[in-house]
Amino acid sequence: MTKLAIIHTTPATVDSLKSLAVEYMPDCSVINFVDDSILPQLAEYDGDLSVVEERLLAYARFSEQVGADILLEACSSVGEVTKIMKLALSIPVVRIDEAMADMAVQKGSEIGVAATLRTTLNPTSKLLLEKAQQAGKEIHLNKILVNEAYQALMAGDREKHDLILSQALAKLAEQSEVVVLAQASMAGVIGRIPQEQQHKFLSSPRLAMESIKNIRDSIKTETNKGKSV
Repeated sequence: MTKLAIIHTTPATVDSLKSLAVEYMPDCSVINFVDDSILPQLAEYDGDLSVVEERLLAYARFSEQVGADILLEACSSVGEVTKIMKLALSIPVVRIDEAMADMAVQKGSEIGVAATLRTTLNPTSKLLLEKAQQAGKEIHLNKILVNEAYQALMAGDREKHDLILSQALAKLAEQSEVVVLAQASMAGVIGRIPQEQQHKFLSSPRLAMESIKNIRDSIKTETNKGKSV
């Protein structure tokens, strides 16, 4: 059985990511760490990761201590902390938006970036620019912040969140070759976007889980090789 630990900064991603994990890896056991105080603190300190970094590292270490095989950091706002986590842990660490950023750079040069939370917009944009530089490719980012949608979600109104966000995304798609959804909580809205535009959209949860499955399969292969020697 594979043990996957997930660090969340909102309860909104717990059920959806667990369902995806079981879909891709039926034998997967999920361990959740949820801290909904991180995003408000980031907003208060203008996105300064140093105010939450040690706490996130503590959750990462707890993940390893409880026997996790792989760790998923599920919040794009704090994605850069995964660089430190990878140095601190002996298990693989996955940043939820990394596979999405790789694919976005492969698919287009005019990339839309949508977020409902201010603290997520810049980290995702920075990651895309880093990936483009690594690929030797020039890209242009069309960025939008749909804060009203996030406020609706925090008030428990998912319907209003989806309506506001889908309207903004449809407009963004008109000026972009590919559109990146910066937060995992935004993934469910793709079905509400006009069908002819849906192929342009990338969301992080499914792509991240595909990466995790590939890592899990590689670990199993190496383990089996070791047993056969």
